[in-house]
Amino acid sequence: MLEFGTGAAAGNGGAVAGAIIDVSEQDFMQEVVEASKELPVIVDFWAPWCGPCKQLTPALEAAVTEAGGKVRLAKINVDENQQIAAQLRIQSIPTVYAFINGQPVDGFQGAVPASELKRFIDQLIAQSPAGDGGIGEAVEAAEQMLEEGAAADAAQTFAAILQEEPGNLPSISGLARAYLALGDLEKARAALAMAPAGSEDAPEIAAARAQIELAEASADLGETAELQAKLDADPNDHQSRLDLALALAAAGDNEAAVDQLLELFRRDREWNEEAAKVQLLKLIDSLGPKDPLAGKARRRLGSMILC
Repeated sequence: MLEFGTGAAAGNGGAVAGAIIDVSEQDFMQEVVEASKELPVIVDFWAPWCGPCKQLTPALEAAVTEAGGKVRLAKINVDENQQIAAQLRIQSIPTVYAFINGQPVDGFQGAVPASELKRFIDQLIAQSPAGDGGIGEAVEAAEQMLEEGAAADAAQTFAAILQEEPGNLPSISGLARAYLALGDLEKARAALAMAPAGSEDAPEIAAARAQIELAEASADLGETAELQAKLDADPNDHQSRLDLALALAAAGDNEAAVDQLLELFRRDREWNEEAAKVQLLKLIDSLGPKDPLAGKARRRLGSMILC
């Protein structure tokens, strides 16, 4: 394992020794290019006069510290290292590059939220020579258990992953959803509360939170057949239509729930402080950004809003 120097900036808290360092043109090859053959190296190009840099650099340091030595951060002052900045075509700052196996593999410009930094670093860890220690495969296995209805086994697996990596967002989300599938709202809320500060808007956390809120809203609504009968008796009973949609979502019939919410929106979009739109957006969040139904529902809502 390549040993880094002890030139980490002061005030790095619990950072692994050498995980956060200042780099110059003289040691760039050693501390970035060569070092990235062992672990991913994130390079932060900054300058003392750069306002966004003062936001991004501390957030990067915190994210790298949280990664516990799985990545390293090399900070380069472009005012003092103009040659390397020119070679890498740095045109604005802050600019961040990630190196793996001696090559730049990813990057971004400008300050970004902590949740995006977390995802950026997680992706680098997964691509690194050392990998993520099998955590990614374990998460996939737990998700498969949950999909197949083995919620208790999934919860146990997600909990074990979190013992190894407490801030793992997919596992926090998965544990909350597993407890939700087991009907334990209290444990689901407690699992979601484990999410690190700044990760509230991460898609996996937002999805789990929306599912919990939908479950809370659908509690004690009664059977879908009973609610459907009430709606059939009076199609203008907006409350029964909303209750039916929530009950359908709680039962896993998301497509039917979307249809009912869109119909309620069509009939009276302003009713009960836009309840149809609010609950539909919550349902879309609960599905997650990759679910085809989420995209379809969002497009249908958008077309109705424009009408």
